[in-house]
Amino acid sequence: MSLVLPGEQVPAQHVNLKLGPGLLQLSTVNGQAAIVSTRAGEVKHSANGKKWWIEGNSRRYVPAPQESVVGVVVARSGENWRVDIGSAHMATLDGLAFEGATKRNRPNLKVGSLLYARVSLAHKDMEPELECFDAQTRKAEGFGELKGGFLVSCSLKMCRLLLDPQHFLFPLLGSRFPLETAVGINGRVWINCKELRQTIAVARCIEAVDPDGGGLDETALKKFFGTLDV
Repeated sequence: MSLVLPGEQVPAQHVNLKLGPGLLQLSTVNGQAAIVSTRAGEVKHSANGKKWWIEGNSRRYVPAPQESVVGVVVARSGENWRVDIGSAHMATLDGLAFEGATKRNRPNLKVGSLLYARVSLAHKDMEPELECFDAQTRKAEGFGELKGGFLVSCSLKMCRLLLDPQHFLFPLLGSRFPLETAVGINGRVWINCKELRQTIAVARCIEAVDPDGGGLDETALKKFFGTLDV
């Protein structure tokens, strides 16, 4: 794929085109639509060409609709919660944005609670909004409060790698001991294991594989894992 700079046009075309982070649709002088990059990086698209985005290695997370994030509740504001998702602005989570939630039956979140949520609204002039259910099924589908476990911070690129089902890290660790994970595209990974030493091992392996850290491949990771007390 090609590298682009901010302002360059991207040849993204599809009947049901969906633009991801780093791309913006503008109207040209003759009335036609043009897809322009808003940041430097590598142009990526899905296998069927429906989804397009810019793969960069920015340090700060920029919210985009439909992305899954791991957030921390920092305050309550009336019927809503303020959630830190690592972006420039705090996100808002409505008290009814949960599966089956009503005014009488809603989660009792406290400051410091961890959440696995989906970005429902993201605009440069507005605070992002979150939901804890799937947009199509209206079911939780794994979204909601994350109880227990440990939160690991890593690069945004590492999170995108971990969200790839073909990536080797979690299958390799899962073959050694059971673990639960929730990967947010915002540079945060929640892990939950039965034993503390296993949790520490997973955190160290994520750090070792992170392109901004050790950058180990599968063979090197197996050797590194053998040095850990698990």
